[in-house]
Amino acid sequence: MKNKKNRLIMRSVVLIVLAAAIVFTIYTSFAKEKYDVLQVGDIAPDFALFDLNGESHQLSEYKGRGVFLNFWGTWCAPCKKEMPAMGRQYQVYKDQGVQILAVNIAESDLKVRAFAEQYGMVFPTLIDTTKSVMQTYNVKPLPTTLLINPDGKIVKIITGEMSENDIKSYMEQIKP
Repeated sequence: MKNKKNRLIMRSVVLIVLAAAIVFTIYTSFAKEKYDVLQVGDIAPDFALFDLNGESHQLSEYKGRGVFLNFWGTWCAPCKKEMPAMGRQYQVYKDQGVQILAVNIAESDLKVRAFAEQYGMVFPTLIDTTKSVMQTYNVKPLPTTLLINPDGKIVKIITGEMSENDIKSYMEQIKP
């Protein structure tokens, strides 16, 4: 009698584990991301976002220029470290056809404005209020930077903090 009870318990456990695995498989297949992962060589998807002054910036407006597209957040420690270096390099490369677009991920205007002033952000600082651009570009960790050449193609995707030498080198790569 005891053996029958033990077998019944074991069979029940096995069935529960199998059912859970099936449910998980079905869930993950239906919950796949809606967005394809962008890769080097892809054309950068167009978008339009507003900066802190209320001006619209559309990626396609920068065709013919290299675009240094940086996704960041005010709470992100690496972002705090690289923003001053990005600003210094922007001053060097802006007249050479390189544009920085710094896209904040859905934080308040007040927070973003205070951060931009504190870290001397002299380039367009945009806010992705709905996270739609972040999702389109499949951005996971912050900071993430995409280098877009003058033809609108993604030439490099960088995740994590960049040094000033890295930033300079990347701007050289996308300079027209």
